[in-house]
Amino acid sequence: MKFPFAALLLLLPALASADAPPVPPPPTIAAKAWVLMDQASGQIITGHGADQSVEPASLTKLMTAYAVFQALHSGKLKLDTQVPISEHAWRADGSRTFLDLGTKVPVEILLQGMIVQSGNDASIALAEAVAGTEPTFALLMNQYAERLGMTGSHFENATGLPGANHHVTVTDMAKLARAVIREFPDYYRWYSQREFTWNGITQANRNGLLERDPSVDGVKTGMTDTAGYCLIASARREGMRLISVVVGTDSMKSREDASLVLLNYGFSFFESRKLQAAGQEMARLRVYKASGGRAAVGVAEDLYVTLPRGEGERVELKLELAPKVFAPLSTTDRVGVVRAMLDGKPVGEAALHPVADVPLGGFFRRLWDTIVSWFN
Repeated sequence: MKFPFAALLLLLPALASADAPPVPPPPTIAAKAWVLMDQASGQIITGHGADQSVEPASLTKLMTAYAVFQALHSGKLKLDTQVPISEHAWRADGSRTFLDLGTKVPVEILLQGMIVQSGNDASIALAEAVAGTEPTFALLMNQYAERLGMTGSHFENATGLPGANHHVTVTDMAKLARAVIREFPDYYRWYSQREFTWNGITQANRNGLLERDPSVDGVKTGMTDTAGYCLIASARREGMRLISVVVGTDSMKSREDASLVLLNYGFSFFESRKLQAAGQEMARLRVYKASGGRAAVGVAEDLYVTLPRGEGERVELKLELAPKVFAPLSTTDRVGVVRAMLDGKPVGEAALHPVADVPLGGFFRRLWDTIVSWFN
């Protein structure tokens, strides 16, 4: 809902810091498209072709995993659920976990086969376990993509094999990686697993950055002749996590080199700054017909911004509150916005919500506030 706002300005501890170190221009890398995102804030630090449609190859399997993780979270599947291996899964082209036709394999094994080995057979088996058929599962993938705000992506299968309308953007894939890391930390651990053995066959994780940089703990590789070599990587250093997405390089080494260049640039020159904790009162809002007439408001999730190193102390928080709000309200109702400002320019924002449900007041409160509201 849109409404005019009354503005209120709050200053963080604001003695200007010493001159911040300069930030050089972002690096240029040999890839078709790339992006670097701060996990905490979701802000893009740098990118090229960030909203361009590209083939995802096996980066697709990150969305396949996300949908399976949702099924686990809802209880539709369990890690020990036995999944029958259909002929469609068994005959899958490309990378394989080497599943046997007609056998039953636990979901946990299939997930490792898909995540560590990038097995197309494991991916299809999981898709069928969740949705019955792979085409139906693709519809589910697109529903999750819409929910996550992946406006430039469309999936046709669970594996990443080329399709006429199977495409993503690197920004969308960074959003997806951020969602997986944030929502499913217990399952994310498989993305740092170095190898996996099934049917007597051991295959190594194709993400070579796991060996090259100890701060890297995921997430997914991809490659087809038309997509080139692709890599989503995530690393955590000194409490800050970054996500890089690189597509369309010409070799495994080049996708790793490009990812490291991006990660090193982000960690060297930027920082995540937590400005406000979730659920803490930031202001009291006039709420008509509510008991007491006012309600505490704040942000529903921790508010982070990504800034050049040394600039965090100069950020201002500007609250814009709705001028006329009526009870009852829930904690999901939007009642304003908070913007983080640096040198007069916005560097981040979040919606404001009541920190607790706001019930209706008594009869006389409701009557009085109805009359008062006519004149305000």
